[in-house]
Amino acid sequence: MDAAHPETQFTRFPWWRRWFGLRAERAAARFLRRQGHRILGRNLADARGEIDLLTLDGPTLVFVEVRSTATRDLQSVALSVNFEKQRRLTQAALRFLQRRRLRNVPWRFDVIVISWPKDQRVPEIRHFRNAFEPVGRFQMHS
Repeated sequence: MDAAHPETQFTRFPWWRRWFGLRAERAAARFLRRQGHRILGRNLADARGEIDLLTLDGPTLVFVEVRSTATRDLQSVALSVNFEKQRRLTQAALRFLQRRRLRNVPWRFDVIVISWPKDQRVPEIRHFRNAFEPVGRFQMHS
């Protein structure tokens, strides 16, 4: 282990990463509830992907990607939702909508970015509404 750079140790402990991620998802859900969202599901997974949070914001179904860091660098964490991640999230959302035969339902992608350093009691949360448009080939009813 690299004692000079404790942040590099973070990735060596998968249980820690999972715990940290779940804690961030809980904080994101609380934040969205306070914004008026109704939480419909968490960690909705199939064999090809996962949706962190599914919420209802008025009449709109919202697929939420939660990103978290133990540093104060929210910008690089937000940028980690790159084109490939957006494509995978789009495909996961379309599979969800198709399996449930949800047609003509308004939906969007939001991204929640959380900074939660060890010395901080409460996290800093940034919410990007309608963070990106669906990416890739997406035929809803093919």
